[in-house]
Amino acid sequence: MLVSGFTFNAFSENTYLLQDETGECVIVDPGCYSTEEQQALRQYIEEHKLRVVLLLNTHAHIDHVLGNRFVLDTYKVPFLLHEADFATLRAVEAYAPSYGFAQYQPAEPTGTLTPEEPVRFGKTELEVRFTPGHAPGHVVFYHAPTQTVIGGDVLFQGSIGRTDLPGGDYATLISSIKTQLLTLPDEVTVYPGHGPATTIGAERRSNPFLQ
Repeated sequence: MLVSGFTFNAFSENTYLLQDETGECVIVDPGCYSTEEQQALRQYIEEHKLRVVLLLNTHAHIDHVLGNRFVLDTYKVPFLLHEADFATLRAVEAYAPSYGFAQYQPAEPTGTLTPEEPVRFGKTELEVRFTPGHAPGHVVFYHAPTQTVIGGDVLFQGSIGRTDLPGGDYATLISSIKTQLLTLPDEVTVYPGHGPATTIGAERRSNPFLQ
């Protein structure tokens, strides 16, 4: 599995495109809001002759969902989100204008993510791990063969996700990190929702919130 990252919108959010040798790909947390950002994502997909088969959200805060409608309109694919974050997603439309995103267009999930059911595309299988604390329905995606986590806003390089937003809880987040991420091998790479990639080992050793 190959991971390609794009940094979009005023929140410097990381959007990820996951692809494998079949040419199938999934889009995770599309933050593309402007026409230029949307075209950058579409151009990459066209240039690499990829076939988009799924839209996934790790969670549904505004910066991670701004491009959902664009992806659905362009590629006509299923959209999966954990059920506990449906309310988080539906709330975005009301507050988007106050954040400067007056053109935000809502999109409704067509299915749910659960830890009991892996996400599959091409020859790839992603384990879904439930990691609430930053958002009620937050999940991360783990690909064991390449030791890769698409982590959303749970664990960052030297930091963790904020817990002062509606539905956030510090103790829950720390528990999620310790039970769902720190149980993985040190070599696992974490691709977070903001900032540079890191590893489980690096954060285990030096992240001040986990000592």
